[in-house]
Amino acid sequence: MPHAPEPDEDDLDAVPPPQPVFHVEQALLGALLLDPHRLDDVNGITADSFSTAAHAALYAAISTLPRPDPAEHAKNTKWLDRVLTAGREQARGLTVTYLHTLVQVCPWPSHAPAYARMVEAEHARRRLLTAAERLVHTVHDASLPLPVQTVLAEVDALAAVVDDIANRFPPRSGVLPRTPAPPAAAPDHIEAVEEEQLLLATATARPDDIDSVRWLIPDDLTLPLHAGLWQCLTTLARRNEPIDPVTVLWEAQQRGLLDGGSEPGEVLRMLAEPAGSVGHWGERALQRSLLATAEHTGRRIEAYVGDPANTPFQLVVGARRALADIAAVRSRWQNATGATPPQQRRPAPAIRADPPTTAAPAARSPRATR
Repeated sequence: MPHAPEPDEDDLDAVPPPQPVFHVEQALLGALLLDPHRLDDVNGITADSFSTAAHAALYAAISTLPRPDPAEHAKNTKWLDRVLTAGREQARGLTVTYLHTLVQVCPWPSHAPAYARMVEAEHARRRLLTAAERLVHTVHDASLPLPVQTVLAEVDALAAVVDDIANRFPPRSGVLPRTPAPPAAAPDHIEAVEEEQLLLATATARPDDIDSVRWLIPDDLTLPLHAGLWQCLTTLARRNEPIDPVTVLWEAQQRGLLDGGSEPGEVLRMLAEPAGSVGHWGERALQRSLLATAEHTGRRIEAYVGDPANTPFQLVVGARRALADIAAVRSRWQNATGATPPQQRRPAPAIRADPPTTAAPAARSPRATR
């Protein structure tokens, strides 16, 4: 007969064990409950820096209530009672027992500044994850009337978070994230393939227009064959050589593009069906490339943040290198559309008297080949 679990068994299995930062927050709060004057040594955090509502409520109460006289505080629990009352206004589940637990689990109250730096580091990690997730979500929001502009606004918001974290945790050179970058997401092949075929065919029929889309590069196209054919077209145009389906096919053969099983007849038929304009299809391909790069940037940062071994220093370096990829495509998009926004000023680095917060910097993974 199969084992029938007790009523509480499934509930216990479903509750994940607390992360290390939970214990760090307990130690910090315990230190401040034992000696409220150690709050003077705590920098860089607010109630929002804590991972649970209960801890945030307790820290808010500790940091706003008048501090007790040390001698009186050693004799009675009046101040702790006021902290509990204030904390319950935001977190009703707080109990006297939990406050006693916090006091008991604090190893060394004098280590409060170190605990606070750890809390600050984990808060930075959560902020960066939230900004990266927003970017990825925005890329996939089909309801946006201006997808590129909205995505680039989220890129700017993500960059601002990275800059703020860098001010708090100045990156150290040469320390990169150990986490491998995730592979690029597969594009929408049905629409992308059709539009890229029209781009190639129209460029073959109107080679004089190729020079007007210098901002388009082979990596913007989703299929290796299409990327190779675009390189054939731009090379022939640069050499001032004749361009038609046959000359492009011959150039493709010289570059080994037909070795992957592409039939010459299929390539010729594809290049013989132009429609629209080179500029229109080129801009469509570049927009798709920009959105794909933005998504990959967000997912790279998510991967870095998801590895707890990466320190804030590493996260800053890795995020900046990921953002550099989208910046390069963004520059070409602005050249293609003339939509160059006013230069946005980033805040100057903050000067901190206290030591920086956690350990090492971040990395950049090359953009996945398509």
